[in-house]
Amino acid sequence: MLMKLGRSILNGHELCRRIADRISCLLADSRSAGNRKGLLMSEFAKSLIKDIIVAAVLAAVILTFIRPTIVKQTSMQDTLNPNDYVIMARRAYAGDKEPKRGDIIIFKSELKDERGNDKLLIKRVIGLPGDEVTIRDGSVYINGKEYREDYLKDGYTTGSVNKLKVPEGEYFAMGDNRVVSVDSRYSEVGCIKKSAIKGKAILRLFPFNKIKRL
Repeated sequence: MLMKLGRSILNGHELCRRIADRISCLLADSRSAGNRKGLLMSEFAKSLIKDIIVAAVLAAVILTFIRPTIVKQTSMQDTLNPNDYVIMARRAYAGDKEPKRGDIIIFKSELKDERGNDKLLIKRVIGLPGDEVTIRDGSVYINGKEYREDYLKDGYTTGSVNKLKVPEGEYFAMGDNRVVSVDSRYSEVGCIKKSAIKGKAILRLFPFNKIKRL
């Protein structure tokens, strides 16, 4: 079922192509049968309008709640790799809904891409508002207790953080590939405001042989 969903989303342009093919075929038929031109064009118009409306409604509904995105960074390896196709739930944190520890979030940072735009980052939530985060000797401590993470690429966390108190309405997030990840450990990223979070990564859709809920 997930395989079918993946192929459907990745090939969303297929509907447009089919509509275009249908237009070409019907126009060709109408030219070769002049006496039926009016009828064909009438049927074609009704069918085309229906297809367009259905496609527009489906696209609007889908994009309101989810959005596909391609992973470009190595900072979430081995959980996510470059060129993995991920589905983001855009309204996962709407209203009073809050990120949970362990959620993989996509957020706008103050880092700039090659075009000078704010860079979107994908990281895992580690510290919640009010938490005290400490990193020492390769381990992470939340409120004084060691936080176990079996998904880390290298099994340990680089850097040093001394009893950082996560501000209210903000989150401390890191990549699973701690050696290369630029994240809340560094001042250029820092803790992430909820307003900067664009959504929650809920599904790896591609490669197809690695489809997985996140």
